[in-house]
Amino acid sequence: MAQVKVYGLRAHLDEMRGPISDVIHGCAVEVLGLPPEKRFHRFLRLDPEDFLYPADRSERYTVIEVSMFEGRTVDTRKRFVRELFARLESGCGIAPQDVEITIFETPRHNWGIRGRHGDELKLNYTVEV
Repeated sequence: MAQVKVYGLRAHLDEMRGPISDVIHGCAVEVLGLPPEKRFHRFLRLDPEDFLYPADRSERYTVIEVSMFEGRTVDTRKRFVRELFARLESGCGIAPQDVEITIFETPRHNWGIRGRHGDELKLNYTVEV
């Protein structure tokens, strides 16, 4: 399981929402082992007065927060971040300088999904990759 929040300027995310979502999901499927049908993305489109960032970032500055079940190795998480940087640049034209990624891992029992705790769910994929 992974839930993704993407923050950025409204004009940028309105234009790039689809391609950004496709890149994130492709990386999640290939690197994290999520099934293709498990796309959970929220885009928080902000007006310029609500999204302050350093002068060395462009209007394409994008913040990505990924909440997921704990269990993936450090190498897997690092590979996921590297792939995001590379694919956002090649597929969306967003330079690594303009991307910040944070991964939040929590135990499955801290998740509530479809009326159950996450540790009570039978998954059709492996988290420990």
